[in-house]
Amino acid sequence: MSRKKRIKKLLESKLNNFSITIVDNSINHKNHNNFDGSGETHILVILKKIKEKPVNRLKTHRLINNILKDEFKLGLHSLEIKII
Repeated sequence: MSRKKRIKKLLESKLNNFSITIVDNSINHKNHNNFDGSGETHILVILKKIKEKPVNRLKTHRLINNILKDEFKLGLHSLEIKII
């Protein structure tokens, strides 16, 4: 299973108030420190609120980082989170 699919599955199991989109931005970092742009190392997570319930952004960011801590051990280098 690809990293994008694993991340989406993990987040969907914990964050049911959001529509979740995962984008692999690794290619944008090609040739940075000899990186070839492959490997799903730079990920953008876009969370779109389903309900108009207020969201604590800091708490949500911390939760996502905690959920994905094992992905960082497996080679995830960068995680960008957008909540809209």
